[in-house]
Formats: sequence, C-alpha cells, structure tokens
Amino acid sequence: GWFVADSPHYSHRGTWLALAFAAMAATLCARLVDVQLLQHTTLAAKAAALHQKSVTIAATRGRILDSSGRVLASNRTVYDVSADPGLITVSSREEVARQLSPVLSLDATAVDSLISEPTRFVYLAKAVSQDVSDKLTALDLPGIVVVPAEQRVYEPSPVAGDSFAANLRGYVDGDGNGQYGLEAYYNSVLRGTDGHQSTVRDVTGNSITLSNDPQSDAHNGEDLQLGLDSEIQYWAEQAIAQGVATAQAASGTLIMMDTKTGLIRAWAQAPTYNANSFSTSPIANFRDLAVANVYEPGSVQKVVTFAGGLNDHAITPGYTFNEGPTTIDGATIRDWDNRAHGNISMQTVLDESLNNGAIKVGQLMGANAFYSNMLAFGIGAPTGVDLFGEQNAPLAPQSTWSPLDLAEAAFGQHVQVTPIEVLAAINAVANGGVWVQPHAVQSVIDPATGKAATVVPATRRVISADAAATLAQMMTGVVEDHNAEGSLARIPAFKGEVAGKTGTASVATNGHYGGDVVVSFGGFLPAKNPQFTMLVVLNYPH
Repeated sequence: GWFVADSPHYSHRGTWLALAFAAMAATLCARLVDVQLLQHTTLAAKAAALHQKSVTIAATRGRILDSSGRVLASNRTVYDVSADPGLITVSSREEVARQLSPVLSLDATAVDSLISEPTRFVYLAKAVSQDVSDKLTALDLPGIVVVPAEQRVYEPSPVAGDSFAANLRGYVDGDGNGQYGLEAYYNSVLRGTDGHQSTVRDVTGNSITLSNDPQSDAHNGEDLQLGLDSEIQYWAEQAIAQGVATAQAASGTLIMMDTKTGLIRAWAQAPTYNANSFSTSPIANFRDLAVANVYEPGSVQKVVTFAGGLNDHAITPGYTFNEGPTTIDGATIRDWDNRAHGNISMQTVLDESLNNGAIKVGQLMGANAFYSNMLAFGIGAPTGVDLFGEQNAPLAPQSTWSPLDLAEAAFGQHVQVTPIEVLAAINAVANGGVWVQPHAVQSVIDPATGKAATVVPATRRVISADAAATLAQMMTGVVEDHNAEGSLARIPAFKGEVAGKTGTASVATNGHYGGDVVVSFGGFLPAKNPQFTMLVVLNYPH
C-alpha cells in the first residue's frame, strides 16, 4: 500500500526508483573496486596461468675432457614421449594405443591404460632415439607429445662391460643430477643454469605466440679438463682388473698422481661399472674405494714414520740397533717372519719391513714429535680431493694414546686411512718434502669464451728437502736391495730409480685380527726427479 496508492504519486515512485538504481550502482562500483583493485593481483595471476605457460630452456651439461682434450663425457639428444589423455577421445584410444605400441615397443593394452588415466599428463617413454621420434611425428597422433632431452654418454673401458674411469667420473641420473665422482662434486658447475620462456596458449593448450613477459636465457654448464692421461688410464684399468682376478681379491684400486702438481693421472678400480647403464649396475660398485674405503694401511705407513725420524735427525739410514720382539703394555710385538734380526741398520728395517724397527724409530722421536708428524702428513684428515664422498677417520687426541697405540701406529695399525690419504703422504716424500693436495680437475673452461680457470691445489711443507731426498734413496733400496720386500717392482730400464714401499695390514673383525688382509704397494719414479707417484691396493686377496 505504501508503494501503490489508490491514486498514483509519480514523484514518490521516481524517488524510489532512483534510490534503487543508486543502490545497484553502488553495489556494482564496490564489486568493481574489489575485482579491479583489491583482487587484481590474484585474478591477473589466475588469468595468466590459464593462457600463459612458462617453458624451460634446458642448459647443456658441460663436457669432461682428459689432459689432452679428448672427450670422456658428453651429451646426446634423446626424446621423452608423453601423452595428454584429455586430448584423446574415448573412441580413438584403442586405435592410438595400437599405433603407438610397435613404435614404443610397449604392449598395446599397457599404452591404452596409460592414455586412459584421468589426468592431463602421463609419460609413455623416456630417452627414445631420433628414429622413434621421427616415427611418432609421422603418425601425428592427437595428444602425443615428443620433447627433446639430453642424455649423458661415457666412453667405454678397455675392460669389457665397464665405462672409462667410471669411479672417477661418476654418472648423471635420470633427473640430470650428478652422482658420485666428478659428476656429483662439480654438479652445479657442469649442470649450468636453465633459462625460461613464456608463451601464450589457446584454449586447447597449444602455444600460439611469445608473450611480452621477461625471458631468461640458459647458461650452459662449464667443461672440466682433467689431469687424467687416457693412455695411462687405459693400461691402469686392465692392470687392476687383472690384479684383482689373479690374487682372487674382493676388490682393488690403482691411483696415480703427478708428483709436482698433484693432478690425478690415473684412477682405476675393480670391480667397477658401466655409467651408461648405471640403473642395471651393482650399487656396491658405485662406491669409490680410493676416497671412501677406510682401512689400516700396514707397512706403507712406515714411509711416514721414517720421514719423521729422518726429519728430526732421530735416525739415519745407517743407524744400527739390536732388533727383536718388543713388549709394550703387556703385549709382545713380533715381525712378520717371527724372529729377531739382531744388530741391523734402519735401511734393513725398511727393506725387510720390520715392525719392531719402526717402533724403534717412533721411540727415538718421542710421542709428541711422532704424533705431530702423522698430523703433518695428513694421516686421519681428508685430503680435500675434488671427488664426491671422501671419508676420513680422525686421529684420536694424543692424550688418549697409550704407548702400545703409538707403537702400533708406527707400522700402520691403530690408524685408519683412505688410499688417497696414503698416496698424498707418499707423494710428499717424492715432492721434496712438500705435501700437495691431490685433485682431478686441471681447469674449468667456459664453453662460450673458451677461457680456462686453473685449479690451484693447497700445499704445505712437512719435512725438509734433505730428509725427503734421503728417504727417497732408502725407498729405492726396498726395490733393489737383496732380500728386500719390494723386489717384484724392479724395472730393468729404471734400475735404482723405482722408490717404493710394501704394505700388508691384518683386518680387524670384532676387535680381533683374523686371516683377511689388505695389501698395497706405493712408490714413485724416477727417484731422483719423480714424475708420478702411484699406489695400488688389493682388498682381501686369497
């Protein structure tokens, strides 16, 4: 009654209509403010998501080269095949599956099941060849997408079924991440940085044009040039494989470094694996024994003991004493041949690898100097080698060491090391008393400019040049002298120039030393001006 009276009042009706329109206008304005101002950022992002797509521009992974520039690891183009089930009609799925089946070498029923998934993306195959990609393109099936990708390729080893320097290089997994070795340690350098590009899509999701959004270019990974000598590596891989087989050992490792620079020249292991088919290789073989195998070194440790004794002038090669079993803290230590040797020189101790003679060196040095000498040579510390997974067993504080502990450490028990630790320690003697950090990479190269950044290793003097020269000469006696333990390392063309030391360490099981041993030989050549230092280790030979 208040709106429609018995007689019309047009002015009142007009007022109410004006108020109604004003209220609607206010509501509309409020909504516009909310949409265009308050929710602008959120709605704009949703709109962009519907019509724009960010496409990744993959960076190319850097190559790995040997010392002469030979390519050891590179990339090849493969193709990943996926499907968008939403673009494949129900009626055509069976036919699409039938045509895909022979090309992808998949069962048609399995393909039909994949393209029937209630999703907009499903992988059908990864890393297929160019030939398969061409066949799929020719089929021109709806909802099938073929995208190029990179696959890492490694050179083959001279040992059948393995890849070249596999444990040194590592491998790249299906997600493009480096695993083990150089591939893992230098992953960020090799991988580079992916770029991004935005495109505008139509209603079916197809790209129709580039957007005006900022784009970022991909920065390809840098190349690594190694110190590895492929010719030496070729023979090293065959040698360690043959050595492990001949000795019926569980495993073995052979590592060689440039005496002056610390560059790795060879890095071989047996058994090893094929990095091109890592998914089917034994996982245990991925472990790099040279950096991850912690063990008691045995008599090669006498190189470190004698270095300290010579440097402190506690001994000379001709120093003589009455050598025989030693009883310390109630334990009697005997030599490997279980006999007393009487009045002998320190040269004979080293030649015949006599434990009690090494104990004598440590006692003449004194506990403080002996312990400090081990630290100086890096015993118990990581070398910092540029490879993934280096392990170490730190030396316990000197205050906790008993006289028996010190005695055992003099001949390589009671301390735990990795092969790379031992190699670096022996190399300090070869390098005139200067410890140099072992490293695999010689330089990092920018592929865009060709500019190389040289890797500079850490160095430190650990003994005097005179002490190092004296010990180097003594180590040639280990190879050349009558009844010396290293006689099998003689090389006629290098008579008097092969410096070395043998090592045999019993393996402790549940706190007791049993029948298993780790045997090794370390040395350098030529003794007067060493060019390389090498260590060979065989684990549990039978």
